[in-house]
Amino acid sequence: MNTHSLIELIVFMVAVLCLTKPLGLYLQFVLDRDYFPFEKTLFKFAKINPQEPQRWTEYARDLMGLSLVSFLLSYLILRFQNLLPLNPQHFAGLSPELAFNTAISFTTNTDWQAYSGESTLSYFSQMVALVIHNFFSASVGICAAVAVIRGLAAKDSDSLGNFWRDFVRVNLFILLPCCFLFALFLVSQGVIQNFSAYTEITTLEGAKQTFAWGPVASQVAIKMFGTNGGGFFNANAAHPFENPNALSNFVQMVSIFALPSGLVYLLGKKTGNLKHGWSVWAAMALIFVGTTLVAFQAETAGNSSLTPSGALRSPFTQSSELKPQIENLEGKETRFGIADSALFASVTTAASCGAVNSMHDSYTPLGGAVPLFNIMLGEIVFGGVGSGLYGMIMFIILTVFISGLMVGRTPEYLGKRIEGREVKYAMLALIVSVLSILGFSAWAAVAPQALASLGNAGPHGLSELIYATTSATGNNGSAFGGLNANIPYWNIVLGIAMFFGRFFMMIPILAIGGSLSTKKIHAQGEGTFPIHGALFVGLLIGVILIVGALTYFPVLSLAAIAEHFEMLRGHFL
Repeated sequence: MNTHSLIELIVFMVAVLCLTKPLGLYLQFVLDRDYFPFEKTLFKFAKINPQEPQRWTEYARDLMGLSLVSFLLSYLILRFQNLLPLNPQHFAGLSPELAFNTAISFTTNTDWQAYSGESTLSYFSQMVALVIHNFFSASVGICAAVAVIRGLAAKDSDSLGNFWRDFVRVNLFILLPCCFLFALFLVSQGVIQNFSAYTEITTLEGAKQTFAWGPVASQVAIKMFGTNGGGFFNANAAHPFENPNALSNFVQMVSIFALPSGLVYLLGKKTGNLKHGWSVWAAMALIFVGTTLVAFQAETAGNSSLTPSGALRSPFTQSSELKPQIENLEGKETRFGIADSALFASVTTAASCGAVNSMHDSYTPLGGAVPLFNIMLGEIVFGGVGSGLYGMIMFIILTVFISGLMVGRTPEYLGKRIEGREVKYAMLALIVSVLSILGFSAWAAVAPQALASLGNAGPHGLSELIYATTSATGNNGSAFGGLNANIPYWNIVLGIAMFFGRFFMMIPILAIGGSLSTKKIHAQGEGTFPIHGALFVGLLIGVILIVGALTYFPVLSLAAIAEHFEMLRGHFL
């Protein structure tokens, strides 16, 4: 770890902090305003009453209905893209399994890609099947978080708002204008935006090389701002056409945290408890900084079994003339180096984004364990747009419940009593995630077709396998690398995991919001557990880490931690 890494981390967190309140206030302005002139015409044409209040079951019904219809539309586009326009490369339609995996991936805000975008998808597929989902899935997550916030702030009401009103406003007045401005910035930095056919050139050595073009800036803007992560190119944010320089790299990282951070401020504002909102933000920030420092240290320390020349160092060599370690530059984009790569990896996995500017498979064991652990926590730090906040609310419910048991008092959250129903919903969301990650990992560990896809054996191969199921369930979408996921087994299994990780967590949290919305707010007394301040932040972080450690530590011990000790011994499997 060096001074440059620490300075960049500090500047990054300050930039995110400065955006938190303005974005939170803008979210409140858009979502609470009586009406916008344009939306009246739109709702009248669609025959939708945006003022009709909805219970949580009705809100979830419409949310799921939209997701199902958009999934089917994307599936059909991908299957028959050879018959559709804007296909200058004349790409064929995707196989049924790959189309299923890709359609559900973008529907769930996962953006897992088992293919190379520039050699598989037409411009029409990229722009319609994928980019539209980048807006829809991001807005669905924001709508769910806002609905839960309304449930927490409501006073004896069973309404969580109206899904269609929230959905239209998030898309038209938040995502579209912000991404338009962001795309203009990206173009100014060198990100391409065109519909040109691919160009073939002859290099100085006489070899042929193909340059892929396309409408990239518009996709990168929503992929980052909406925490989607799916790249136009296979190299994702390591590709110079997607991420040209250090400034674009920094701004893209900040954009990933921008909306999730603003939603945390909205939580405090809407519930009338800004101290609570900032305490939740502080808990997220502390966990993020801690894991990022581990990644910095691991990648800066490198592999202790290598000499500065790159040769293997014998574990029996005690010569003081040999430096015990060198920085791990393998798999890093040389334009960005250790600090920008490690920070990007931590940001994208803490935020359920999945965009990458380096290869996680090439990280040191502990460095690679950081993005994996971030996803295993539920990507609540700061999480995806919406999903990070309502995932954190699940842990807040558990925290106040545990604190109530500790003092022998009925737990309360924002003046509302937390009872068995809310705790059961929270545990259901948590258990489904755990069962999906560990269950599908266990199945893959004994499935011949899954094992044949691994690029490595031993603990590193196990990390590749676990990362795939964790990324799918956590709706992250980043890949550890080394795993050939484009086979029927992985396409189907990971598609199912994405569905479970998205909706089997979202619906129970909406149910918590619906349950709490009907409860009366009680005056807080001297015995009420405070939901702000250092005590609350510490207890919340403790619950998050204990749940994560107790659940996933055994499998991490067999994978990344075991590989770390093998590395220290100079053994390579």
